[in-house]
Amino acid sequence: MKKLHAIVLSVILILTCVRAHLFAADDKYHKVRPAAVAGMFYPDAPDELRQMVRTFFKDARGVKVPGKVRGLVSPHAGYIYSGVVAAAGYRQIDPSTRTVILLGPSHRVPLRAPSIPEVLAYWTPLGDVHLARFASTLRRSRGFESVPEAHLKEWALEVQLPFLQGILKEFEIVPILMNSSDPKALAKTLVPYIDDDTLVVASSDLSHYYSYETAVALDRICTRAISECKFSDMPICEACGKQAVLTLMHIAKIKGWQGTLVDYRNSGDTAGGRNRVVGYASIAFVDRREVTGTMKKTLSNQDRKALLKLARSAIEARLVKGTKVDRPAQVSPALNESKGCFVTLHKHGQLRGCIGTIEPICPLLECVEKNAQSAAFHDPRFPPLNADELKDIDIEISVLSVPEALNFKDGEDLKRKLKPNVHGVILSRGIHRSTFLPQVWEQLPDTEQFLEHLCLKGGMSPNAWQDPQTKVEVYEAEVFGENDLK
Repeated sequence: MKKLHAIVLSVILILTCVRAHLFAADDKYHKVRPAAVAGMFYPDAPDELRQMVRTFFKDARGVKVPGKVRGLVSPHAGYIYSGVVAAAGYRQIDPSTRTVILLGPSHRVPLRAPSIPEVLAYWTPLGDVHLARFASTLRRSRGFESVPEAHLKEWALEVQLPFLQGILKEFEIVPILMNSSDPKALAKTLVPYIDDDTLVVASSDLSHYYSYETAVALDRICTRAISECKFSDMPICEACGKQAVLTLMHIAKIKGWQGTLVDYRNSGDTAGGRNRVVGYASIAFVDRREVTGTMKKTLSNQDRKALLKLARSAIEARLVKGTKVDRPAQVSPALNESKGCFVTLHKHGQLRGCIGTIEPICPLLECVEKNAQSAAFHDPRFPPLNADELKDIDIEISVLSVPEALNFKDGEDLKRKLKPNVHGVILSRGIHRSTFLPQVWEQLPDTEQFLEHLCLKGGMSPNAWQDPQTKVEVYEAEVFGENDLK
């Protein structure tokens, strides 16, 4: 009897373990989001899908983008309609990309806030694509929600994955659906998570169901507005993923990325009639400094971190009693070179101080320490920084090349020779002198306005830049900040 009892208990224990294992497996299964449109928007057979994507990469046309693609607007229709347009952008992404932030519309379910699913991975016929760790951090943070039914049947993000799987070996995603969210606010939230190995994709088709000619005219306005980050023209842009596109545009503006229209077609060009068409565009964003050939990176990430740490420590030493400046114990040769530099402080995105030295008169370490304290406590435009503000301050450092004189015949000649977003500019006339860092072009993209404001800053006539008697010098800057290295 005892043996029978023991056998029964053993069987029950085994069944309990098996049941628990099955439930665990079932739970794990539900943590992987299955493909919703495989076999409809694209093939569900792995080999067929893989071959289709390869063919799209081979047949894609469009503009070759200079520099590393950091952002991409990509269509999300069935592959026979928009696949070749999507491939034109995806085939240019950097294979070293490790994280892809996917932004797209929720076609079926209205959302009050950006939604990130509570899953571990997305599945396609080409395999699992895991979510990045910080996806769960974002999902739990203020301003986000998780609406499972919105993601379950949504195709806007899913159709991007086979293209990514065709280029990237190992990567993670952050899938975000949105309807009525604030694109600018979302962009500011995402920017700290975007590093050199991150790609941001906005999934969107353009105009829907117009005649071929009307669609081309409407979409031309839209693609130009997106590529040039002209927010004023976006209200007349028809795009089902407009909120996602606007978010990418705001990220591009913050990060200094420049847009290029890679390819545009509509369904009348690919696999449909021309009476009622849908527009598709591939628009790539690259770092503006890569496009225009700005100063090459001369400092390692370790050097950059050391300088930013030194700048913060130099400020903190003046605010916190008993705190000393934490200078790096080991210094690379690059940090001991004489360089000009500026240290810029921002508080909640607004300028809070900026002081610098243009000429290379001291080692870079010394230059950063001195100018960090000057920006915090001696910028005449602002009151001295106080200890309560320190936690809200973001520090940015600009390491300058040696200024070079720029000879010009007249104002028009000067405008032709200046490189917006690349050149920092120094104007000198008698005792008056002023400079704008290359970053200022982002606020003053018009060359004439840039030069007029620079003249006024130096106490000169606003038209002094047109006079060849005014000395003009240019330099370039290697710019990095705490947000870039988080």
